[in-house]
Amino acid sequence: MGALSGLRIVDLTAMLSGPYGAMLLADLGAEVIKIERPGAGDQARTMQLNKPQYCHQGMSSYFLTAGRNKKSVALDLQEEEGRQVFYDLVRVSDVVFDNFRPGVLERLGADYETLKTVNPTIVSCSISGFGLTGPGKDRPAFDGIVQAYGGGMSITGEPGREPMRAGIPIGDLGAGLFAAIGILAAAYARVTTGIGQKIDISMLDCQVSLWNYMITMHTMSGEVPGQLGNQHFVHVPYGAFKTKDLYLFLAVIPDPHWRLFVDAMRIEALRDPRYLERSERQKDREKINALVQEAFLTKGVDEWLGLLSAAGIPCAPVNTVDRTVRDPQVLARDMMVDVTLSDGRVLREPGNPIKLSASPDEFRAPAPLGHDTRQVLADLLHYPEDKIDALMRGVQEAGDS
Repeated sequence: MGALSGLRIVDLTAMLSGPYGAMLLADLGAEVIKIERPGAGDQARTMQLNKPQYCHQGMSSYFLTAGRNKKSVALDLQEEEGRQVFYDLVRVSDVVFDNFRPGVLERLGADYETLKTVNPTIVSCSISGFGLTGPGKDRPAFDGIVQAYGGGMSITGEPGREPMRAGIPIGDLGAGLFAAIGILAAAYARVTTGIGQKIDISMLDCQVSLWNYMITMHTMSGEVPGQLGNQHFVHVPYGAFKTKDLYLFLAVIPDPHWRLFVDAMRIEALRDPRYLERSERQKDREKINALVQEAFLTKGVDEWLGLLSAAGIPCAPVNTVDRTVRDPQVLARDMMVDVTLSDGRVLREPGNPIKLSASPDEFRAPAPLGHDTRQVLADLLHYPEDKIDALMRGVQEAGDS
């Protein structure tokens, strides 16, 4: 039984930020009922159909991953009939989760003020680009937009080059992660208070939070950091260095590591007593980096990893995705899991990073659009067969139109 077994979430999210957050909760055992518009569904289902290598059974890699462990119910919330079914689901659920732009929930009758008249203890969580308040709340946003607006992009990339977004979509994924935390916090608060509440997750807010200590550095000093590439503004040497084959990322941080590093590398020019202190190493950053880079080119990455790891120096290969998914540590942590689709095809996907000792992981394939509509209406809402048949006919007609 999953740790969140008994927590029921009505999932109105689409694309990536919300679906990722809902996936994390579904992986942990929550019952996630994904509501999708008949015929169209979550646009993430089909957004890669022009690249068949990333699709299977009409579903893209986006959906095949973030859609796992969820039920699919086809409902049109723009129609009164579909809205009433939605309200019936809200009555027996704990959370309604969306990532619509501000104003959409009100038009659909799915805003928190309406939902709490249906279920006074409901938790409503919304992800939006800029939040539900403030002068910029109505601005549209996607991952790269909030990476730029939040400022993290300004320090990403090589000095003097154009700003770079993070390769992993941290604008979307960060918001999904914070939303999952917010839902768990509100669900716990409801247990102790009996009160539901609204959760307002701004993708921009999440990006500002991820600056962490660097914003405090700025407010203390007034200094505006720039791009450092792979370098660190404090530690030397720190960054990616080319070996005979792959790049190796090195992080020499505490002063005692410096002695160990120099002994392992056997670079005599680095034995200068001044370099025993970080502040002195910072002054000669370029010289030290050049000497270290020259030495690294004499061996392959695996040989350097062996030498430096034996000396206790933090380092890692800069893995490409094919190396990551085969890495023994990744595999030992069950971070690659098998998800079996209805036709027997087995997909390898990232596992759940939250490891609970008493709640084993379970991964079920994403459902075809509307696959669970009849089961949910019958088993959860106890609708009679004739009502279900009529609703299903309406859903089919809406999907065909």
